[in-house]
Amino acid sequence: MLETAIVGGGLCGIALARSLQQRGGSFALFEARHRLGGRVLSVRSRTGLALDLGPTWFWPDTQPLLTGLIAELGLSDFAQHDDGTVLHLKEADKSPEPISGPPLHQGARRLSGGMTRLIEALVRDLPPSSIHTGHELMRVIDCGTHVRLVFATSTESVAIEAKRAVLALPPRLLIDHVGFRPELDDATFEAMRSTETWMAAQAKVVIAYDQARWRDKGLSGNAFASHEQAVVGEIFDACDEGGDRAALGGFLAFAPALRETFAVGLPMLMDSQMVQLFGAELDGGEQHYQDWATERFTCSALDRTTPRGEHSEIASPMLRRPLWDGRLHLGGAETASHAAGYLEGAINAARRIERAIARAADAPVGARAGVALDEGLTGNEASLAWFAAWVAAQRDAAFDDYRQRLNRSLATQQREQLTQLAVLGAIEQVFAAALQVLDALTFDMRNVAVERGRSALMPEIQKPFRDVMQSLLDDAIAFNRTSCALSNFPFEHRPPKDYVQTILRDIAAAWQEFSLAANHLLLAKADAVRQPSGVSS
Repeated sequence: MLETAIVGGGLCGIALARSLQQRGGSFALFEARHRLGGRVLSVRSRTGLALDLGPTWFWPDTQPLLTGLIAELGLSDFAQHDDGTVLHLKEADKSPEPISGPPLHQGARRLSGGMTRLIEALVRDLPPSSIHTGHELMRVIDCGTHVRLVFATSTESVAIEAKRAVLALPPRLLIDHVGFRPELDDATFEAMRSTETWMAAQAKVVIAYDQARWRDKGLSGNAFASHEQAVVGEIFDACDEGGDRAALGGFLAFAPALRETFAVGLPMLMDSQMVQLFGAELDGGEQHYQDWATERFTCSALDRTTPRGEHSEIASPMLRRPLWDGRLHLGGAETASHAAGYLEGAINAARRIERAIARAADAPVGARAGVALDEGLTGNEASLAWFAAWVAAQRDAAFDDYRQRLNRSLATQQREQLTQLAVLGAIEQVFAAALQVLDALTFDMRNVAVERGRSALMPEIQKPFRDVMQSLLDDAIAFNRTSCALSNFPFEHRPPKDYVQTILRDIAAAWQEFSLAANHLLLAKADAVRQPSGVSS
């Protein structure tokens, strides 16, 4: 039986597969298409220029995971060309106007040879026998000790069993294509349904030319068309690093239905707009066009029909929770806690799942109360390690408590301080339970120093709570942003900075109260050890 079945051969799935390969775990990667890369797609012009029809850029200043991976793989990159004048076509029958401002792409870089080079470099580390293309996932079944995945290929139905499954796909595609037994809980399903697939309903064109004539005119290649008849709304320079092989790229302004209506004449319309912007010498370029809205393994029915909303770079925390007792994980860029929808988000999601799998693999048999404990530790170190693991395990429970409190407040039609009261109540519950756990643990207090009324054990008691407190607040804010129920409560839906600061002060006060109580408990344990036998105070 496989240890891990990864479904989805985009960047998240492939990056995770590479990490598991490095760890020596047993895995297989399944992809519905007959190619890998997902939304990463580069094609070649007749001159050999790599043209990115999917993701094009990465930003080293804000995308450290992706930037580090590119460096680790030894891939060459170059700065996006932004030098020169930017054009704006405001009216269909007028000439474009020059506009000024800072560089449009803000330090963006591109990969030499196209973004597909990233996928190719990652796949090189994987055994070919572990990759299965042309496998469309139809059903996922929880069998109690493992999962069963049923795939459709061009010729047959294939069932695979694995200890765990990772679905590295946009959540809305799972709703469209995959059946779950048992069905996923309502909160998870709603989070999946509410998560827009980034760029799924968009279309992109890249047009190759014999030379970058716009650069000779002092133009950057960047342009915008904002009039009602605009065909390509945003245009950029897509030349190679030296500018010797020339191209312009652009994102279509037409909605999916309009692109379908004008499909026959679209090449002529796109060509005409490039000529209007940059001159007659750009007539008749070599067009490469990709309409992602027509890709059934990229764009869901909801993505095609729902107007694009405001993009949130933090996905709902409901999508990051292991399901079925850790046997099912949701992955893909749309589940990321940072840069959701972007390539950086895909790596973020892969790292999260890699850590979860590593924790499950490293957990010793017979761990107390479901908490892993290093069997080589003894005495106070063992108790502190167990307590730290217990605290870390409260992250999901605290967030569940927060959601329940929030839902109760909404059900009783409370309208004020919803997030504040729910976060405070959830973290206070964690602190109360922690005091009970701490009281039940055994410590050897004979050689534990007390200085100025503070036990020397307190720093280790306090340390694991920092991540839990921050995680709860981050998850609460992310959940609120993706919650339809809170959309009528703007102050809660997108908490302003001063409201968040108020919540932080509440958490700090509760934290101080817990710390004093925990220290008092440890001092009482120390007093009990020092108290002579048979003497009561």
